[in-house]
Amino acid sequence: MKFAQDIIIKPIVTEHSMSIMRDQRKYTFVVAKDANKIEIKKAAEELFKVEVESVNTMNMRGKNKRMGYTHGKTASFKKAIITLTEKSKTIEFFDSLM
Repeated sequence: MKFAQDIIIKPIVTEHSMSIMRDQRKYTFVVAKDANKIEIKKAAEELFKVEVESVNTMNMRGKNKRMGYTHGKTASFKKAIITLTEKSKTIEFFDSLM
């Protein structure tokens, strides 16, 4: 059995994610690679006590990076964009960032 804390790993805070959060009630998170949309929806509703309308997911590939002569790669991850319903309250964690 998966716990909600194991599915939603951390929020993504960028300029674009903050603007869609303010305008369209969409929140962006890094989620577990093996989690599906149904599990992500249940985890968000359990953790943040909100009503989720839809979940969009995408697999983000790691990028090649270079530090001097050495080469490396950033980690791949799965990103989820969670859309809340109109009557749902906002996620309190993000209220202090806006």
